[in-house]
Amino acid sequence: MEHFIVSARKYRPQTFKDVVGQQAITNTLLNAIENNHLAQALLFTGPRGVGKTSCARILAKTINQDGNEHPDEDFAFNIFELDAASNNSVDDIRNLIDQVRIPPQVGKYKVYIIDEVHMLSQAAFNAFLKTLEEPPKHAIFILATTEKHKIIPTILSRCQIFDFKRITVTDAKNHLMQVAAQEGITADEDALQIIAQKADGAMRDALSIFDRVVSFSGKNLTRQAVTENLNVLDYETYFKSTDLILENNIPQLLIEFNEILAQGFDGHHYISGLASHFRDILVCKNPGTINLLEVGEQTKAKYMEQSQKASHDFLIKGIELANDCDLKYKTSRNQRLLVELCLMQLASILITPDGEKKNDQPYIIPPSYFKEKGIKAVKISPEAKEKAIQKIEEVLPEVSGQKIQEEKKEPIETTLINTSAVDQEIASKSTTASIEAPVAIEQKPIVINRERKTSGLSLKSIKKKKEHEEKKEDNIVDPKNLPTEEFTESEMQSAWIEYGKIQDKKGELILGSMFAMNIPVLKEDKIHLELPNQSMKVDLESALPGLFQFIYKKLNNYSVELVITVNEEASKKYAFTPQDKYEKLKEKNPLIDKLRSSFDLDI
Repeated sequence: MEHFIVSARKYRPQTFKDVVGQQAITNTLLNAIENNHLAQALLFTGPRGVGKTSCARILAKTINQDGNEHPDEDFAFNIFELDAASNNSVDDIRNLIDQVRIPPQVGKYKVYIIDEVHMLSQAAFNAFLKTLEEPPKHAIFILATTEKHKIIPTILSRCQIFDFKRITVTDAKNHLMQVAAQEGITADEDALQIIAQKADGAMRDALSIFDRVVSFSGKNLTRQAVTENLNVLDYETYFKSTDLILENNIPQLLIEFNEILAQGFDGHHYISGLASHFRDILVCKNPGTINLLEVGEQTKAKYMEQSQKASHDFLIKGIELANDCDLKYKTSRNQRLLVELCLMQLASILITPDGEKKNDQPYIIPPSYFKEKGIKAVKISPEAKEKAIQKIEEVLPEVSGQKIQEEKKEPIETTLINTSAVDQEIASKSTTASIEAPVAIEQKPIVINRERKTSGLSLKSIKKKKEHEEKKEDNIVDPKNLPTEEFTESEMQSAWIEYGKIQDKKGELILGSMFAMNIPVLKEDKIHLELPNQSMKVDLESALPGLFQFIYKKLNNYSVELVITVNEEASKKYAFTPQDKYEKLKEKNPLIDKLRSSFDLDI
C-alpha cells in the first residue's frame, strides 16, 4: 500500500509564486532579497494556515541560492527550525545563541525559524533580546506567531513585522480547483465554494477538508456530497425556506424546520444562516453590491431570481428578526419554540392586520384594469416624474382659477396624474385636473391635494378676514358668566387629595407628597393652607396654574381663592433620637430606668 501524503503537505508552496493570497508580502520579500535590503529579524504574524511557516522556509531557501546549486537543494544545513512551544526555557535560548556564532558550512546565511514564538517564557525573551538586536552578519531570525499581542514590546521593536491576512474564499476556491485538477478529481464549483467558506480563511484547513470529502465521495465531488459530509445546510434549504416565508405558508415552514432538526442540524445554525441568506438576497438588489456575494455563478443566478420576489423592506425586517433570534438563542429555555416563533413572524411580515396579504406593487390601480381597457402600462422614471410634477403645478393654478368664483373653499378632488397625459392637459387647458388615461407608476403614484386659496388683496379675502375677527370676538368668554357653585370643605379636600394622586402618577413624587401631607381648610369661602416652611410654599406656587384649572372644573366654581401661610413653629419640628425617646418615656414612667439598669439594656 502506497504511503498517503495529505494535500496540505503535498501541495505546500515551494516558491513565493505558489503562496496563495499573500501577494503583497511575497512581493515585499522578493524585492528585499533582490535589493539586498533584508532585515536581520522578521516577524510573521497572522491567522492559522495562511502561509507563515511556508514563507519562512521559502525565504530561507531563496537567500542562500546563487544560481549554481541543484534546483531541489533545500539547504537543510542552513535552516534551523525551533518550536517555541516545547523549547521555551532560558537554556534552550542559550543553546540557540551558542549555535548562532558558528558560520554556515554551505551557502551564505544561517536562518533560524522560531515557530509559535509567543510561547517563550519572559526570561527566555529577555535572554534573546541582545542576540536578536545585533546578530552576526550571517544569521537571520524569522519568528512566526498567531498571537502577536503576547509578544513583549522589546521583541516587537527589534523585528520587521509582516501581517498575513486571511485567505479570501475566491482565492481558496481557485487553489482547490488546481489541486483537484492535478489529482484527477471532478469537482463542482459550488462544492469547492462550500469547502472554502468552511475553512474560514485558512488554506491548510481547506486542504484538510478537501481530503476528507474526497475520501467520502471519491473522484466525483458534488455539492450534495460536500454538504452531507461537512454537516452544513445547503443553499437549497434556505431558498426553499425563503419561498415558504414569502408565500406565508407557515405549516409547511414548520415542517421544513422539523426535518432540518431531524437531520441533526442545530436550530442556532439554521437561524443564523437564514439571516445571512437574507443579507445575500439584499446584496443582489443593487448591481453595485453583487460582487459582495461570494458564491458560484449558478448559485448567484438563483439569488438574483429570488431577489426579484422579496422587497427591500421585507429583507430588512427579516434580517432584524432573524438576528434578534440569533442573539436570544443561547439564553432561551425553549430554543425550538424561539426559532419557530421567529419563522412565524417572518412569514407574517407581508400580512396586514385584517389577514390580507400586503401588495408590494407600486400601483393604486392594478395593471389588469388597463389590460381590460386596452391601455398599455408604461413605467415612469424618477426624472420624468419630477418633470411631470413641475408641469402639473403650472397647470393646476390656471385650472383652479377658472372655478374659484363658482366653488366654495373645498379641496380639489384627489387625482392620479401620469406624465404621458400632461402635455395633453396643457394643450387643452381643461377646467378639470383629472386625466382619463391612467398609466402604471414605477414606485408611487403622484397624489396632489390642494385647497382653494383666495388672494390676500381680493374683496372676498377682506370680507373673510372681517368675519373671522368678529367670530373671535364672539368666542371671548365674560368672566362674570363663569359658574360659581357652592361646595363643602370635604368636597374641596377630596379634590385636593385627588390632584396630589395625579401628580404621583405623573412622577412628581415630591409635589404629590406635599398635597397628601398638607390638607387645607375652608374659611370664609376661601381655601386656607398652612405650610411648615418657605421652600414648600415656593414649590406649591409653581404648580398653582395646573391646580386651579383642576379645582375650578372639579368644584365647578371659578371664583375659588387660595391663601397660603407659613407656620415657622411647625418648621422647627425634628425627628427624635433614641435617647430623646427614652427620656420622654422615663418622664412618664420612672420604673423604665430601673428596668433598663436591672437587665443591663442598651438604649
